[in-house]
Amino acid sequence: MTSATILRQSILNDRHRELGSKLEESWNDMAIPQHYATDPYMETETVRTRAGLFDVSALKIIDLSGPDSLAFLNKLLTADIAKIPAGRSMISSIVDDEGGLIDDVLVYVDGDGKFRLSHGGGALEEALPVVAQGFDVTFSRDNDVHILSLQGPLALDILSPHTPMVLKDLPYFGHGKTTLFGIPVSLARGGYSAERGYEVFCAAKDAVFLWDKILEVGKPFGAMPVSWDCLDIVRVEGSLLFFPFDMPHKDTTPFEVLMDWSVDLSKPDFRGKAALLARKGTERTHQAGLEVLVAKAITPGAKIFKDGAEVGVVNSTTYSRHLMKSLALVSLRPDVTALGTALTVVDGDESFEANVVRTPFYDPMRLRTHPLEERA
Repeated sequence: MTSATILRQSILNDRHRELGSKLEESWNDMAIPQHYATDPYMETETVRTRAGLFDVSALKIIDLSGPDSLAFLNKLLTADIAKIPAGRSMISSIVDDEGGLIDDVLVYVDGDGKFRLSHGGGALEEALPVVAQGFDVTFSRDNDVHILSLQGPLALDILSPHTPMVLKDLPYFGHGKTTLFGIPVSLARGGYSAERGYEVFCAAKDAVFLWDKILEVGKPFGAMPVSWDCLDIVRVEGSLLFFPFDMPHKDTTPFEVLMDWSVDLSKPDFRGKAALLARKGTERTHQAGLEVLVAKAITPGAKIFKDGAEVGVVNSTTYSRHLMKSLALVSLRPDVTALGTALTVVDGDESFEANVVRTPFYDPMRLRTHPLEERA
């Protein structure tokens, strides 16, 4: 990930440099530890079998409150925020007046008219003042908050003894205020790894202490710090989309990336609803997954062909040593998305055979993040 402007810095940058990062890459106005000295495939194996600690403070957090906060959010976002109880969160799309995706947002409902919005590199903050006209609501960016994300099957065992929260009972997309190692934090269950994981929201002044303590108590479990190279691998393995890299059209609709679940057309109104109603059923492309028959990652932007005709584009890729496959998240013409469809990927001067496969590539039933015992 790169960005032309760096306006924010993680308080953990010295730790990242000690781990071999040069902090040359950036995303969302913040330098990020894209690479460490450790092998990203070893980091990935750690996340898949033990636990890896990411610094995802580059996410932007917006605090929002006021008497009209719920009505405002339901005007701004495609999901029905009224359906989310306090202590839970939900992913929603945000579209413009033409129904084109301009961001995706994770909404944390804190209760009593208070919300937190977590977003990446989209245009949420540009849309806030436009939609807020006529609503009694206040919002501001929290540039102090830092987010430490411990991801992997042993994350629960590592953190549970050090917080009074009964962490094993926290549902997926659940969150709450508590303490960790005696430090006030908000703990949330979620992440971007396709594993069970927890995100620690803390003040900048506490981030270094918490980073060090998590790694200290996690060391007997085999936990380690992991880079954004690893994050790229695990999120593609888990088929988790990344705005805007997996949205190839300038006006991609939620339907074109199969995010229909983020749109509640039964709501009386929201920004872009009329446009989405008009565009539903006219999708130019659909999100899909490809296994490419080559032992390397394909270049994003590579073209996809069927019987000589161009039918799609490659968006996000990785070579998964864990699955021993070259994986690609792609946008395809809807009529060629059937499982098993044979396609050709043209990457520069090379051509490779590929097949449409079920996604997620890793853990297709999402049992790692949604165990069966929690679905009863």
